[in-house]
Amino acid sequence: MLSLDFTILNFIYEYCHTRFLDILMPLITDLGNAGFIWIVLTLMLFISKKYRKVGATMLIALMLDVTVCNVILKPLIARIRPCDINTSVHLLISRPTDYSFPSGHTAASFAAVSALYFSKRKFWIPAFFLAILIAFSRLYLYVHYPTDILAGALIGMIIGYIGWKMENLLVHHKNVYFLEKDRKKDIEGI
Repeated sequence: MLSLDFTILNFIYEYCHTRFLDILMPLITDLGNAGFIWIVLTLMLFISKKYRKVGATMLIALMLDVTVCNVILKPLIARIRPCDINTSVHLLISRPTDYSFPSGHTAASFAAVSALYFSKRKFWIPAFFLAILIAFSRLYLYVHYPTDILAGALIGMIIGYIGWKMENLLVHHKNVYFLEKDRKKDIEGI
Protein backbone atom coordinates (compact mmCIF):
# COMPACT_ATOMS: atom_id res chain seq x y z
CA MET A 1 0.00 0.00 0.00
CA LEU A 2 2.86 2.39 0.80
CA SER A 3 4.19 1.90 -2.73
CA LEU A 4 0.84 2.99 -4.22
CA ASP A 5 0.71 5.94 -1.82
CA PHE A 6 4.11 7.16 -3.00
CA THR A 7 3.26 6.51 -6.65
CA ILE A 8 0.25 8.83 -6.37
CA LEU A 9 2.11 11.44 -4.32
CA ASN A 10 5.07 11.48 -6.68
CA PHE A 11 2.77 11.78 -9.69
CA ILE A 12 1.07 14.82 -8.15
CA TYR A 13 4.43 16.29 -7.15
CA GLU A 14 6.02 15.80 -10.58
CA TYR A 15 3.12 16.49 -12.94
CA CYS A 16 0.54 18.68 -11.20
CA HIS A 17 2.64 21.47 -9.75
CA THR A 18 2.24 24.90 -11.31
CA ARG A 19 3.20 28.37 -10.08
CA PHE A 20 -0.46 29.22 -9.55
CA LEU A 21 -1.18 26.06 -7.53
CA ASP A 22 2.06 26.52 -5.57
CA ILE A 23 0.54 29.78 -4.31
CA LEU A 24 -3.07 28.58 -4.03
CA MET A 25 -2.62 25.22 -2.26
CA PRO A 26 -0.85 26.59 0.84
CA LEU A 27 -3.67 29.15 1.17
CA ILE A 28 -6.30 26.43 0.90
CA THR A 29 -4.52 24.22 3.41
CA ASP A 30 -4.30 27.22 5.78
CA LEU A 31 -8.10 27.35 5.82
CA GLY A 32 -8.05 23.88 7.34
CA ASN A 33 -5.31 24.56 9.91
CA ALA A 34 -6.75 23.68 13.33
CA GLY A 35 -10.14 23.43 11.59
CA PHE A 36 -10.14 27.25 11.26
CA ILE A 37 -12.69 27.66 8.46
CA TRP A 38 -15.00 25.07 10.00
CA ILE A 39 -14.80 26.63 13.46
CA VAL A 40 -15.62 30.06 12.00
CA LEU A 41 -18.58 28.59 10.09
CA THR A 42 -19.74 26.72 13.21
CA LEU A 43 -19.67 29.89 15.30
CA MET A 44 -21.51 31.86 12.62
CA LEU A 45 -24.23 29.21 12.49
CA PHE A 46 -24.38 28.84 16.25
CA ILE A 47 -24.97 32.55 16.93
CA SER A 48 -27.81 32.60 14.39
CA LYS A 49 -31.09 31.52 15.97
CA LYS A 50 -32.24 30.06 12.65
CA TYR A 51 -29.13 27.87 12.26
CA ARG A 52 -28.23 27.24 15.92
CA LYS A 53 -29.13 23.54 15.70
CA VAL A 54 -26.81 22.90 12.75
CA GLY A 55 -24.11 24.97 14.49
CA ALA A 56 -24.48 22.73 17.54
CA THR A 57 -24.24 19.65 15.32
CA MET A 58 -21.04 20.94 13.74
CA LEU A 59 -19.61 21.85 17.15
CA ILE A 60 -20.22 18.32 18.46
CA ALA A 61 -18.74 16.79 15.28
CA LEU A 62 -15.61 18.96 15.40
CA MET A 63 -15.04 18.20 19.09
CA LEU A 64 -15.40 14.47 18.38
CA ASP A 65 -13.05 14.81 15.41
CA VAL A 66 -10.28 16.41 17.47
CA THR A 67 -10.61 13.72 20.11
CA VAL A 68 -10.69 10.77 17.73
CA CYS A 69 -8.07 11.95 15.22
CA ASN A 70 -5.61 14.09 17.13
CA VAL A 71 -5.84 12.69 20.64
CA ILE A 72 -6.40 8.98 19.94
CA LEU A 73 -5.50 7.84 16.40
CA LYS A 74 -2.48 9.97 15.43
CA PRO A 75 -0.41 9.10 18.53
CA LEU A 76 -1.64 5.49 18.55
CA ILE A 77 -0.76 4.79 14.91
CA ALA A 78 2.23 7.18 14.80
CA ARG A 79 2.61 7.11 11.02
CA ILE A 80 5.53 9.15 9.75
CA ARG A 81 4.67 11.75 7.13
CA PRO A 82 5.73 11.23 3.51
CA CYS A 83 7.83 14.41 3.56
CA ASP A 84 9.85 12.90 6.42
CA ILE A 85 10.58 9.79 4.35
CA ASN A 86 11.19 11.48 1.00
CA THR A 87 13.19 14.45 2.24
CA SER A 88 14.13 15.50 -1.31
CA VAL A 89 10.76 17.21 -1.85
CA HIS A 90 10.61 20.97 -1.52
CA LEU A 91 7.85 21.79 0.95
CA LEU A 92 5.76 24.89 0.32
CA ILE A 93 4.59 25.04 3.95
CA SER A 94 6.25 24.49 7.31
CA ARG A 95 6.95 20.84 8.04
CA PRO A 96 4.12 19.49 10.24
CA THR A 97 5.33 18.18 13.58
CA ASP A 98 2.58 15.67 14.36
CA TYR A 99 1.89 12.28 12.81
CA SER A 100 0.30 11.63 9.45
CA PHE A 101 -2.59 9.18 9.92
CA PRO A 102 -5.37 10.15 9.56
CA SER A 103 -5.39 13.56 7.92
CA GLY A 104 -6.80 15.93 10.53
CA HIS A 105 -7.50 18.62 7.93
CA THR A 106 -9.54 16.13 5.90
CA ALA A 107 -11.33 14.59 8.87
CA ALA A 108 -12.40 17.98 10.24
CA SER A 109 -13.52 19.10 6.79
CA PHE A 110 -15.64 16.02 6.16
CA ALA A 111 -17.01 16.02 9.72
CA ALA A 112 -18.26 19.57 9.14
CA VAL A 113 -19.64 18.78 5.67
CA SER A 114 -21.39 15.65 6.94
CA ALA A 115 -22.91 17.59 9.84
CA LEU A 116 -24.28 20.07 7.29
CA TYR A 117 -25.49 17.28 5.00
CA PHE A 118 -27.31 15.31 7.70
CA SER A 119 -28.81 18.56 9.01
CA LYS A 120 -30.27 18.98 5.51
CA ARG A 121 -28.61 22.32 4.82
CA LYS A 122 -27.95 23.04 1.15
CA PHE A 123 -24.72 24.87 1.89
CA TRP A 124 -23.16 21.44 2.45
CA ILE A 125 -22.51 21.45 -1.32
CA PRO A 126 -20.02 24.37 -1.46
CA ALA A 127 -18.57 23.11 1.84
CA PHE A 128 -18.05 19.71 0.22
CA PHE A 129 -16.04 21.24 -2.63
CA LEU A 130 -13.93 23.18 -0.14
CA ALA A 131 -13.37 19.97 1.83
CA ILE A 132 -12.15 18.23 -1.33
CA LEU A 133 -9.79 21.12 -2.08
CA ILE A 134 -8.42 21.06 1.47
CA ALA A 135 -7.91 17.28 1.26
CA PHE A 136 -6.18 17.55 -2.13
CA SER A 137 -3.97 20.37 -0.84
CA ARG A 138 -2.53 17.96 1.73
CA LEU A 139 -1.46 15.62 -1.08
CA TYR A 140 -0.23 18.48 -3.27
CA LEU A 141 1.90 19.75 -0.39
CA TYR A 142 3.31 16.24 0.19
CA VAL A 143 2.39 16.13 3.88
CA HIS A 144 -0.12 13.25 3.74
CA TYR A 145 -0.46 9.92 1.99
CA PRO A 146 -3.57 9.23 -0.09
CA THR A 147 -4.59 6.61 2.49
CA ASP A 148 -4.39 9.31 5.21
CA ILE A 149 -6.81 11.40 3.14
CA LEU A 150 -9.21 8.51 2.49
CA ALA A 151 -9.21 7.53 6.15
CA GLY A 152 -9.68 11.17 7.20
CA ALA A 153 -12.66 11.57 4.86
CA LEU A 154 -14.27 8.33 6.04
CA ILE A 155 -13.69 9.09 9.73
CA GLY A 156 -14.96 12.64 9.20
CA MET A 157 -18.17 11.44 7.55
CA ILE A 158 -18.82 8.96 10.35
CA ILE A 159 -18.11 11.59 12.99
CA GLY A 160 -20.38 14.10 11.21
CA TYR A 161 -23.18 11.54 11.32
CA ILE A 162 -22.52 10.76 14.99
CA GLY A 163 -22.49 14.50 15.77
CA TRP A 164 -25.85 14.87 14.05
CA LYS A 165 -27.30 11.91 15.97
CA MET A 166 -25.93 13.21 19.28
CA GLU A 167 -27.37 16.67 18.71
CA ASN A 168 -30.77 15.14 17.92
CA LEU A 169 -30.62 13.02 21.08
CA LEU A 170 -29.72 16.07 23.17
CA VAL A 171 -32.62 18.06 21.71
CA HIS A 172 -34.98 15.09 22.23
CA HIS A 173 -33.91 14.72 25.87
CA LYS A 174 -34.23 18.45 26.42
CA ASN A 175 -37.75 18.42 24.96
CA VAL A 176 -38.75 15.40 27.05
CA TYR A 177 -37.42 17.13 30.18
CA PHE A 178 -39.46 20.26 29.52
CA LEU A 179 -42.57 18.23 28.60
CA GLU A 180 -42.28 16.34 31.88
CA LYS A 181 -41.80 19.61 33.74
CA ASP A 182 -44.89 21.12 32.05
CA ARG A 183 -46.90 17.98 32.75
CA LYS A 184 -45.90 18.14 36.40
CA LYS A 185 -47.05 21.77 36.59
CA ASP A 186 -50.38 20.82 34.97
CA ILE A 187 -50.92 18.02 37.51
CA GLU A 188 -50.04 20.29 40.42
CA GLY A 189 -52.42 22.94 39.07
CA ILE A 190 -55.40 20.57 39.12
